[in-house]
Amino acid sequence: MRAVMQAAIVGGGVIGGGWAARFLLNGWTVRVYDPDPESQRKINEVLDNARRSLPSLYDTSMPPEGELIFCETIKQAVEGAHFIQESVPERLSVKVDVFAEIQQHAPDTAVIASSTSGFKPSELSEGALRPEQILVCHPFNPVYLLPLVEIVPSSQTSEAIKQRSKELMTQIGMYPLMVRKEIDGHINDRLQEALWREALWLVNDGVATTEEIDDSVRFGCGLRWAQMGTFQTFWLAGGEGGMRHFLAQFGPSLKWPWTKLMDVPDLTDELIDTISDQCDDQANGKTPREMERIRDDNLVGMIRALKKNNWGAGETMNQHDQRMRSEPADLSQLVQTSHRQVPQSWTDYNGHMNETHYLEVFSVATDEFMQFIGAGPDYIASGLSYFTVETHIRHLDEVKAGEQIKVMTQVLDGAGKKLHLFHRLETEDGRVAATGEHMLIHVSLETRAACPPDESVGKTLRDIASAHVSLGKPDGSGRAIGVKG
Repeated sequence: MRAVMQAAIVGGGVIGGGWAARFLLNGWTVRVYDPDPESQRKINEVLDNARRSLPSLYDTSMPPEGELIFCETIKQAVEGAHFIQESVPERLSVKVDVFAEIQQHAPDTAVIASSTSGFKPSELSEGALRPEQILVCHPFNPVYLLPLVEIVPSSQTSEAIKQRSKELMTQIGMYPLMVRKEIDGHINDRLQEALWREALWLVNDGVATTEEIDDSVRFGCGLRWAQMGTFQTFWLAGGEGGMRHFLAQFGPSLKWPWTKLMDVPDLTDELIDTISDQCDDQANGKTPREMERIRDDNLVGMIRALKKNNWGAGETMNQHDQRMRSEPADLSQLVQTSHRQVPQSWTDYNGHMNETHYLEVFSVATDEFMQFIGAGPDYIASGLSYFTVETHIRHLDEVKAGEQIKVMTQVLDGAGKKLHLFHRLETEDGRVAATGEHMLIHVSLETRAACPPDESVGKTLRDIASAHVSLGKPDGSGRAIGVKG
């Protein structure tokens, strides 16, 4: 049995709350310290959004949610913690004082990290009791959905702490990017700052409104950036000549007086009012919490699209799916072949799961069962597989977004070239929402003709089918479409 991991969150604002949700939904015990009397309310609101969206990224069930504990002191929060994340306001003196107090009570082996957007770890650890224990783990909002975390060590950070931070971030489904050298603003914020400066000038000079600038990003380069970074995007823009052709064509423009990167417009009251009013108008009456849910739904949809190609953030989600996947304890009983949350994107205009996704759930369950019997990706790569030749689905009850569902699978026939499966889609409260009956035939991928399976796969399948006979014929099996009067 794996020991329960414990995280301490010092500072429970937007970023601290996001960290708490990320750890908590990955099964960690989370202790939070924040003197703000409203911190519990704020963190619980962030958690509501995280519970709604994070499990939708995965095709397996997440671990049981950990325990959330609100603490009265930093000492209570950090004692016994494996990972400590500081997310207090961006004032260096405050952070240094907080680190000093953390190190008075934290285990020597704990990773102590800062969420800082700009300070270097050497600044944060100046005068620290154990500077080798401190680094930066800079996340991106919303922390519970976006996988990137920039890990920035100082020259004094120990190799053990660097490696441990990378391992623990991976365990909670994040993509740890190890930054080679500490620098103000790290990597991503320096890139965002460049765009932000130009955007401020465009508003200041009356060239564009905040909405027009945002539209130029979200309808254009932003869609490319979601899957490919700046260099890979421009490499493709060079066509067959690649980056050399691109630089030859567009490199000279770097010396043209387009940019104002080395200057910033004065944030006068007039400019602040203009930007604030335009941003409020963009929200079109929606509250920040409503906008967060729209943002989260869009992020889930885009990242799930990336999962299909095993690309970028999608690859990170697939890897975390694999880590959370569990093998069945007893193949002689009904086999659990899927356990997951229904994503918001799976619902239709009636508010329940669309019939397309019932088939998707059963298809994934069949693939999972094939892995259990040894007919997974390696088997398919060898030139053998099972092809589905007939499917019958019964829709028995509604399933809504956010519900936990599981699929229990029975083998009705596993003799020779046949694989006859019966799936039951069950809700968390035990309702049978649908059944799926599938007949598959074993084939050679070279000849595309039916053939017997490999003996090891065939024997495993026969053994399971023989054991499942004692389970009886499931209700609804062998049915055609029935019409009730």
